[in-house]
Amino acid sequence: MNKKLLNLRFLSIILLMMFAVSSCKDDDEADLVGNWVDRYNFEGVARSGAVTFTIGDKAYVVSGYDGVERKWLNDCWEFDAEKNQWTSMDAFPAIGRTGACAFAVNEKGYVIGGNDGDNAVKLKDVWEFNPKAPAGTQWTQKNDFASTARYGAVAFAVNNTGFVCSGYDGNNLKDLWKYNPDSDSWTQCASIPGSKRYNASVFIIDNIVYLVGGNSNNTWVDDFWAYDYSTDSWTEKRDINDNNEDESFDNDYTTIPRQNGVAFTIGKLGYYATGDRNGSAVNTTWEYNPATDLWIEKTAFEGAARTQAIGFTINDRGFVLLGKSGSSYFDDVWEFKPTEEYEKNY
Repeated sequence: MNKKLLNLRFLSIILLMMFAVSSCKDDDEADLVGNWVDRYNFEGVARSGAVTFTIGDKAYVVSGYDGVERKWLNDCWEFDAEKNQWTSMDAFPAIGRTGACAFAVNEKGYVIGGNDGDNAVKLKDVWEFNPKAPAGTQWTQKNDFASTARYGAVAFAVNNTGFVCSGYDGNNLKDLWKYNPDSDSWTQCASIPGSKRYNASVFIIDNIVYLVGGNSNNTWVDDFWAYDYSTDSWTEKRDINDNNEDESFDNDYTTIPRQNGVAFTIGKLGYYATGDRNGSAVNTTWEYNPATDLWIEKTAFEGAARTQAIGFTINDRGFVLLGKSGSSYFDDVWEFKPTEEYEKNY
């Protein structure tokens, strides 16, 4: 057999192997359920490290870091998901920041703490946002957060009460604080029984709060906890890693632990997407079912892999937007349809 014919056969084999690998990848993607839909762009500048809260059928985006102009931002935007429209609101009156946290209670939003990037100063100020107030009067400063100044905390609201948990104040934290908007006061609650952490995420199902992920001393936290505000108690759930040698349900869980992920709720299920691990942005998406305490992998986030994005739920619709990857900053907005078949966006 001549050398030319051998080379042609060898090339054919290589091409067939490449096709097989590509087909397997496409088949693997096709096996995952869920569809990401591009909802066009956020109207402000691209950014990372913003905060968000929802009031009624509107979501609000505040602050963040513009990596192109190297500015810490203090603008505020309202998102109407039904109209797919953004409206500029009163600017956040305090210093621009990243790593803050936010919740909404009684039709008002609250932004707490964070990091003043210019001077690397940790913050503990609290600001109330009222979207119904006249223009120019929508923000009011409240009493400072009662514990240490911090960034990378999580915030959530249950039963018209706001909570701030964990974060970093020079030390990794696991404390939990409750905010009463009527008295503008804070009360300490039960700390997380497990790992200290910052840059974690939360989602809420049936008034139970689920705390997932985060970083603790450069370790990707894999203990997973549920908080019941009515009893001020934490319940440990199954780890989000392959830690069970006798069972197979968690064999793929190694892609769940991360920091700076986005968590949101659709129906009775929680979702966890984007974030970073070992210095690299990730795009895997996971669905949690509290009835079974099990996670199922869904179609990967279809925008560019990213960290420090934000997410929210409006009328049972889940959205992921903004964030960064390396020196790239994003202004795209994606909606996740968890029960639809994957349909590639080109």
